Amino acid sequence: MHVLIIGAAGMVGRKLCERITRDGGIGGASAGALDRLTLVDVIEPARPEGFSGQVTTQALDIADPASAVRMIEGRPDVIFHLAAIVSGEAELDFDKGYAINLDGTRQLFDAIRAAHDVEGYFPRVVFTSSIAVFGAPFPDRIADDFFSTPRTSYGAQKAMGELLLSDYSRKGLFDGIAIRLPTICIRPGTPNKAASGFFSNILREPLVGREAVLPVSEDVRHWHASPRAAVGFLLHAATMDLSGLEQRRALSMPGLSATVGEQIEALRRVAGDKAVRLIRREPDPAIVDIVAGWPRDFEPKRALELGFTADASFDEIIRIHIEDELGGSLPG
Repeated sequence: MHVLIIGAAGMVGRKLCERITRDGGIGGASAGALDRLTLVDVIEPARPEGFSGQVTTQALDIADPASAVRMIEGRPDVIFHLAAIVSGEAELDFDKGYAINLDGTRQLFDAIRAAHDVEGYFPRVVFTSSIAVFGAPFPDRIADDFFSTPRTSYGAQKAMGELLLSDYSRKGLFDGIAIRLPTICIRPGTPNKAASGFFSNILREPLVGREAVLPVSEDVRHWHASPRAAVGFLLHAATMDLSGLEQRRALSMPGLSATVGEQIEALRRVAGDKAVRLIRREPDPAIVDIVAGWPRDFEPKRALELGFTADASFDEIIRIHIEDELGGSLPG
């Protein structure tokens, strides 16, 4: 099996690479052993440790039309398309958002199409979409048949990517699935330009004794999943039977609906009052406005019926972060 990960230097891409190299493949022995890995990002991704198969790492700009052809030169069997610029940056830089999030996706799909037309190339394509494809006003819980009316450029770009994937799959050019990820929390590393970054910051930073800024009120409710759950979604999407999806190729993933206040109380239960006291309230009208247009809760029946699973509680999400990023215990 040959796997291509586009966006392999990002947090989810790195964790996905670690998981599939540790497991020796995706989908068990019946799916074939992993013997080739192509890792692509705007900066050259790190080579996985302990993997004996062939590895190709490339620093490519997916907004460049030539990059798409290079990415699929080795005809990967499974393509994980994770590359995007995040919501806040896509809103601030209109041209960059469309060049990467839309044009880069279309160019990838067209490169696959060209290879298909010549030699019958037909990979599985897993595209990471977002719950930002939905826009207010919302019902209490968003069902699978709720319409897509994004209120941000990022959401619009992801919605267009979903439509492209569904149409190219309908035409038999590749076997595609789009998974709408919840906001990933807790994201390791340092804060990025995502408008949703504070959901992770207010937990990640206090866990290691650092102050964090909360730019919204504690009654803000949102939809979350851990990085570990996100990797699980990707692997399941790469190996499941897609025939039951018909032309509805985009799925809202399961997750956990919680208010900021509930996040903070989970932090208190896991790490104590000292950690909670490191959260500083500092309202940011721009972030407040963006978050007001985001979904709060979902009823992802299709995904659950198809075998996708997520985290059970925010306490679990915090403990996963401690286990995966902090060596299993809080700093003394």
